[in-house]
Amino acid sequence: MKKLNVGIVGLGTVGGGTYTVLTRNAEEISRRIGVDVNVALVADKDLDRANELTNGKTTVTDDAFALVSSPDVDVVVELIGGYTIAKDVVLKAIENGKHVVTANKALIALHGNEIFAAATKAGVMVAYEAAVAGGIPIIKALREGLTANRHQWVAGILNGTTNYILTEMRDKGLAYQDVIGEAQRLGYAEADPTFDVEGIDAAHKLVIMSAIAFGMPLKFDEAYTEGITQIAQTDIQYAQTLGYSMKLLGITKRTDKGVELRVHPTLIPADQLVASVDGAMNAVAVQSDAVGPTLYYGAGAGAEPTASAVVADLVDVARLMGADESERPAALGYQVDQVQDIAVLPIEVVESAYYLRANATDQSAASADIEKVMAEYKIAIKQIVQKSASDLVILTDVTVEKNMDAAIAALEALPTITGKLVKLRMEALG
Repeated sequence: MKKLNVGIVGLGTVGGGTYTVLTRNAEEISRRIGVDVNVALVADKDLDRANELTNGKTTVTDDAFALVSSPDVDVVVELIGGYTIAKDVVLKAIENGKHVVTANKALIALHGNEIFAAATKAGVMVAYEAAVAGGIPIIKALREGLTANRHQWVAGILNGTTNYILTEMRDKGLAYQDVIGEAQRLGYAEADPTFDVEGIDAAHKLVIMSAIAFGMPLKFDEAYTEGITQIAQTDIQYAQTLGYSMKLLGITKRTDKGVELRVHPTLIPADQLVASVDGAMNAVAVQSDAVGPTLYYGAGAGAEPTASAVVADLVDVARLMGADESERPAALGYQVDQVQDIAVLPIEVVESAYYLRANATDQSAASADIEKVMAEYKIAIKQIVQKSASDLVILTDVTVEKNMDAAIAALEALPTITGKLVKLRMEALG
């Protein structure tokens, strides 16, 4: 039986899970692909941890660059994370003619264009299924399973930490600050949760899916990102009474003017399947012209769920490494010369429906004033609801963001409105 020698760089949560799955299920994997996938070498700065995990069965080093230069390694699995040392390791592996598998969404989102160009020049593969939504095979679905389709939009819950926090705020009536500490204690949130709660992690993943869905370069710097730290428990409860669920969504849409690329808290109808995805789980919805809507659900993080996707990539590499380059799936799903530099729309020109909450001194007078202002800016009101002695909630029809912002500025100047309005976007996803 042929042998595929693998080198794993980084034996943290995902690296350790990958080593465990590969060694535990080695026989099952080889039965499926006719190749013996052998972990020949692992690299980690913590040699004690690496030796404990491998138990003397695999050669261990603390030098990642020695691993990527080793003639005993055919495929480098990069599981360090980040985009400094990891980038150097991946580019050096490619330079050495080795195929690469990575779970590193930040690396691909920020430097994928450079990495894929280097891999094309070197004639090697870079596989990254685990970089988006953990164990959910969304990359393969977009790039291969749905290849007959013209995709219209992709939207999803792409970060388990924020989904857990919003679920707890809704179910337990807690404020954000009360939940984040518990999320850290349970291991759902890092000691510094900024990448998660500010939407950056979700944006990394969305940028990758957008590039595959629409055949465009990776454009992380142009993604609009808004997190959940300012979300009030009041608005979660009000939304629920009105038939909506609040989720931090990543949304990318193809329009006649360009591509939307945005991450922000979003109200979606409670009867949508995505609305029922709670806790730390992930889900991605795809709308395509031929198949229509499809939904992908599962664990978006964790040692073995993510390892499942890493090993699936290794299996693909094992099957395709002897194939002609034309027989391998393109990194972004489109032939290199067919990737188009499509414009990313600024958030100001994106169209959405809106939820607004205003504090009114005189609700009857304020309602009349609100209707006048909205009419002036040609924004249709679907509903005005009195939610407390002072809170008015306004649900609007779809309008352009810059018009909504101008209307909000006019509303905040009214004598019947006090303080700043709360603005949340609403999506039907249907």
